[in-house]
Amino acid sequence: MTVLLAAATLCWQASARAEEATAKEAAKPGKLDKATCMTCHDGRKGKLEVPAKDGEKRVLAAIDTAKYYRGMHGEMQCVDCHKEITDSVAQHKANPEIAKPNCVTCHEALWATVQKDNLIEEKARLGLVVQNAEAYKKSFHARPDKDDPSRPKAYCEDCHNSHEFNVPPLGTTKRNAWHREIPKTCGEKCHDEQYQTYSSSVHGEALLDKGNVKSADCADCHTTHSIKGTSSDAFKLANVNACGNCHKDELKSYTDTYHGQVNRLGYTYTARCVDCHGSHGILAVDNAKSKVSAKNRMKTCKQCHNDKKPGMHEATAGFASFGPHANSQDLAKYPQMYIASKFMGGLLIFVFLFFWVHSGLWYYREWNDAREGKPAHHINLRGMQLDHGKHFKRFAWGWRLAHLAFALVTMTLVLTGMTALYSSTSWAPAVAQALGGPHVVGLIHRVCAASFIGIFLIHFVYVMQGLLRSKTFRWFGPDSFIPNWKDLADCIGMFKWFLGKGPKPRFDRWAYFEKFDYWAVFWGVNIIGWSGLMLAFPHITAQYLPGWVFNVGTLIHGEEAFLAAVFLFTVHFFNNHFRPDKLPPPDVVMFTGTQSLEEFRADHPSYYQRLVDSGELEKYLVDEPSPKFTRQSKILGIVLLGFGLTLLVLVGIGFFGGAGG
Repeated sequence: MTVLLAAATLCWQASARAEEATAKEAAKPGKLDKATCMTCHDGRKGKLEVPAKDGEKRVLAAIDTAKYYRGMHGEMQCVDCHKEITDSVAQHKANPEIAKPNCVTCHEALWATVQKDNLIEEKARLGLVVQNAEAYKKSFHARPDKDDPSRPKAYCEDCHNSHEFNVPPLGTTKRNAWHREIPKTCGEKCHDEQYQTYSSSVHGEALLDKGNVKSADCADCHTTHSIKGTSSDAFKLANVNACGNCHKDELKSYTDTYHGQVNRLGYTYTARCVDCHGSHGILAVDNAKSKVSAKNRMKTCKQCHNDKKPGMHEATAGFASFGPHANSQDLAKYPQMYIASKFMGGLLIFVFLFFWVHSGLWYYREWNDAREGKPAHHINLRGMQLDHGKHFKRFAWGWRLAHLAFALVTMTLVLTGMTALYSSTSWAPAVAQALGGPHVVGLIHRVCAASFIGIFLIHFVYVMQGLLRSKTFRWFGPDSFIPNWKDLADCIGMFKWFLGKGPKPRFDRWAYFEKFDYWAVFWGVNIIGWSGLMLAFPHITAQYLPGWVFNVGTLIHGEEAFLAAVFLFTVHFFNNHFRPDKLPPPDVVMFTGTQSLEEFRADHPSYYQRLVDSGELEKYLVDEPSPKFTRQSKILGIVLLGFGLTLLVLVGIGFFGGAGG
C-alpha cells in the first residue's frame, strides 16, 4: 500500500512538473502560435475574465477549436489579427502603438496586397468581403450606439463570430442549416421582439418550422451589410423591391396601381407592402388576424384613408373589395379586369393596325407618284377669274384657338399621365422631380383634365347651337361632321388608290380621316374623363360602386390615354404634317387659319368644286398671312411637333421597356 501511494505521489508530481514546464514554455517570449493560444482560450481551463470599461470584469467567450479550424480563418495564426499582443502570459501585454483587431481594416489591407500582387481573380472572394465592408461603413449598424457612442450599433463580430465564421457552399445541406440560423443571429442578440413576431409569421413558420429556406429571413428584407434605418426613404423604397424578389407577380400588379406608381417615382407616402401586410408578423390572407383578411381590410385601408390626414378622406365601403394585386390574366379571380383588358387590347390592335397600314400605303403612293411626276387632280376653273395670291379661309379664330388650347393641354396630360403610367422607367422619376413631385404632377394633370373637358363642352355647345339655328344645315350633308356613306366609299376608294386599282377619292369639306380625328375626341373624353373622375374621388366612387371599378378604371384610363397619345403623334401627325405632299413640316393651316388655293384644291377637291359651281368661293378668299405671322406659326408648329415626338419616344421607352401599359 505504501508503495502504491508513493508511486501515485511520484506520478502526480511528474504531471505537475510537466504542466508547469508547459506553462513556462508557453510563457516564453515569441511563443504565440495558435496552439499555444488555444491552451487557454478553448475554455477547458475555465472562463477567462478581463477588465471592462466600467471597472467590472468581462468574460471572454471560449473558442470551439473544431469550428475554428474548419472556419474561414482556421489556417491563420491568432496574432495575424491580434497584432497588438506581445506575449503569451495571462493578461497579455499589448503594444499601445498597434490598434486592436478590426475586420474592416484587416481585409482592406489584405485586398491591397492582393491587388498589388495581381491576384484579383484568384482572390475574388476577398474582394467581395471588402465590398461588404464598404457597404457596412455606410449602414445603419455602423452608426454610434445611443447607449455607448464609443462603439457602433453592431460590429462584424456580432453577426459573424470571426473565430468560427464559415459560409458553406450554395445548395448544400450545411448552407441550408446556416441560412436557417440567420433570424436567430439577428433576434437573440439584438432584435428579440422582432424575432418572436417573425417566428409566428408565414415567413418564420416556413423557414424555422418547415425548413423552407426559400422563405424570407431578416437578410432578404433588410440586406446583410447595407442595412438602412427602416424610417428612411431609401429603405422603404428598397423594401418594396425586396418583397418583389420573391413575389414578382404581386410587385408587377402593385406597380400598376396609384400606390405603386408613386413608389416607383421614388416617393414613399403611398401604401407599400408593409402598410397592408405588416412587417415581421405577416400572416396569410385567410388568417383571421391578418391585416388583409376580409374582417380587417377596411381597418387597414383607414390607416391612410381617413379624414385626419391632410388631403385624405375616410375610406368607404368599396375600398374593401379593391384588388391591390388584380391582374388582367386571371379570368376566374378578376373577370372584370380580364374582359376590360381584352376589349382595350382589341381596340388598340384594330385602330393601330388599320391606320398605320393606311398611313404607310398613303406615304408609299404619294412618294411614288411624286417620283414619277404624276400631276394632281384637274379642277374645273372655267369662267373663274381668281387671284391666286389669295388664300382660302378654312378655320375661324375660335377654331384655331381651341385647337391650340387642346394641343397644349393634351400634351401636358400625356406628359403627366405617362409619368405615372410608366413610373418604372428611368425618365419618369426625373420628370416627376422636375415638376415638384407626384402631388404636383397629379394637380397639373387634374387641372389640365378639367381644362380639356371645359374646352370640349364650350366647343360642343357652340357648334350645336349654331347647327340647330341654321336653316340650311343638313345633318348628313357634305358640310356635316357626321359620318355618312360617302365616307365609307372614300375610305374604300383610298385603299384602291393606294394599290393602283382606282383614282384618288375627291374629298369634300371633311375627309373621313378628319371626321375620325374629331369623333375620337368624343370617345376619349368620355372614356378617359369618367374613369379619371372616379379615380380622382375614390371615397365618393367607393360609396356607391364596388372596389373592382378602381382596377378597371385604372386599366382603361391608361390604355385609352396610350391609344390617344400614340395615335395623335403618329397617325394625326402623318395625316397633317408628314405626308410627302406636306413636307417639309409643319402644316400651319390650324395656326394661320388659311391655305393657298393650290393646297386647298389638292386636299378638298369636291368642296372646292362645289364652291366654284355655287359661286361662293370668293367670299372665303382672304389675303395671304404676313411673312412674320407665317414664320411665327411655323416656329410654333415645329415646337409642338418636337414636343409631341419627344413624348412619343418617352411612351415608346415605357411601353417597350415593359414598365407598364
